[in-house]
Amino acid sequence: MISNKMRNGMVTMLSLVVMAASADNTPNDQSSHNTNGEGDAMVLIPAGPFLMGSDDVDTSARGKEYGFIKPLYIDERPQREVTLDAFYIDRYEVSNELFKEFVITQNRNVPQTWNSNGYLLVRQILNIANDEMLRRLADERIKLDMNTQSASREAILDAVEKQQRSQDNLPVSGVTWAEADAYCQWLGKRLPTEMEWEKAARGTNGNEYPWGNEWLKAHSNSGEGEGWAHGVSPVGHYVKGQSPYGVFDMAGNVMEWTADWYQRYPGNEYESKDYGETFKVVRGGGWGGMGHYAINHFNRTSYRFYLRPESAFPDLGFRCAKVAASK
Repeated sequence: MISNKMRNGMVTMLSLVVMAASADNTPNDQSSHNTNGEGDAMVLIPAGPFLMGSDDVDTSARGKEYGFIKPLYIDERPQREVTLDAFYIDRYEVSNELFKEFVITQNRNVPQTWNSNGYLLVRQILNIANDEMLRRLADERIKLDMNTQSASREAILDAVEKQQRSQDNLPVSGVTWAEADAYCQWLGKRLPTEMEWEKAARGTNGNEYPWGNEWLKAHSNSGEGEGWAHGVSPVGHYVKGQSPYGVFDMAGNVMEWTADWYQRYPGNEYESKDYGETFKVVRGGGWGGMGHYAINHFNRTSYRFYLRPESAFPDLGFRCAKVAASK
C-alpha cells in the first residue's frame, strides 16, 4: 500500500518531469500567437467615448437581503463619459492550452486547478508510473469516469489523453494576478485597465450586459444556464453573449483580472476601507456559486468585484490587452 505522502511525492515528481520534457521539445518563441491585434486573436476597440459606471439605486434592498459586502451599485457611481485611445483586447479568455505553453517554456507555477486535475500529466510521463500508481492517479487526480481497476493500461492512457484534450479550450483558472500579468507581458501585451475592460464589454451605448440591457441567462455561463463538467465552458461557446465589439465571455464563465487597484471613481462619495492598493479589480462575473452568487447582478458590465492579487479560484481567469499602434 502506497502512503499518501509517497503518492503525493510521486505526483509532484511526474509533474516536474512533464514540464522539463515538454520544455525541451517546445520552441521558445511566440510564433503561434497573434500579438499584433490582427485576425481573431485580438479585437480592435476604436478610440472614442463610452459610458462608464452606473447611477442605478438598490430600491428593492436586495443588497441588504443577501448580505452583500457593499451596497449594490454604490461604487459604480457616477455614470460618466470616458474617452479612451484605441486598444486591442483578446477576443477570448486565455485558454488552458495557451497558458500551458507559458508554464512550460517559462518554468512558471502550475495553476491550482491543474494540480488537482492532472492536466499536465501527459501520456509519456504517466508511462513511468507502475500499474498501481497509474490507476491511483487516474482515480484520484485525473478522476476518470471509468473502472480503472478492470481497464487495461492502454485504455486508461487513452482516456487520460481524451480528457486532457477536452480541457485545452477551457479558460485557464486558478491563476493569481501576478501570473496573469506575467503571461500577458510574455506576449508583449498587458492586462486591460478597468476602463478598457468595461468599454470592450458594453460598447458605446452603455449596455448593462454585453449583449444588451435585458438579462438572458442562456447567453452566458453564469450558474443559471447549462451545466459543464468542469464548471467552465469552452471559450467562445456563447456566441449570442458576445459584446458589441465581438468579444466573448465578458459575462460569466470566469471572472477576469484587470490591471487596476480598487479605487474610488472621480466624483464618488462612497467611503470604503477597501479602496487603495490592496485589492485588484476583477470584472465579468463567473460560473460558480449557488443562490444569490449566481444572480445577474454580478454579470453586469459595470459591476466591480475586487480580490487580493494573490487570490486564485476555479472561476477566476483573465484576458490580455495592448495599445493600438498610432499611424
